[in-house]
Amino acid sequence: MEFSVRIPFVELLGFELQKFEGGEAEIAFKPSDEHLNSFDVVHGGASMTLLDVVMAHAARSVEADMGCVTIEMKTSFMRAAKGPLLAKGRLLHRTATMAFTEGSIFDAAGKLCAHATGTFKFVARLPVGPGSTQAFNRISTD
Repeated sequence: MEFSVRIPFVELLGFELQKFEGGEAEIAFKPSDEHLNSFDVVHGGASMTLLDVVMAHAARSVEADMGCVTIEMKTSFMRAAKGPLLAKGRLLHRTATMAFTEGSIFDAAGKLCAHATGTFKFVARLPVGPGSTQAFNRISTD
């Protein structure tokens, strides 16, 4: 399954979208050596990015024509993440402009490695590319 928007950092990490519907999203991640920390397990930053992206996609799965930006995120790490990982995101509640989500990362044995909650703001996507009036896909941060 293809991501509906190009996110260069997600491409760099090699995330694979597996589910994107009905308030749920799933993303597979096969970490390589570049994604590990000094303990030879997945770096917390890579795990938090995975959680951020899967929760945002869970939010967007009910409003696919909108973008969303992270407002806040809380992450708890339960155990070291090793090997192929699966992240699952779920939309808990939404308003006209906000989405409240949760996400979890599981290892190949199905053990919970990390859990997060996140709040996202829906934003209109801006046109990009040739013929666009926008030079960049930017949103106002004011």
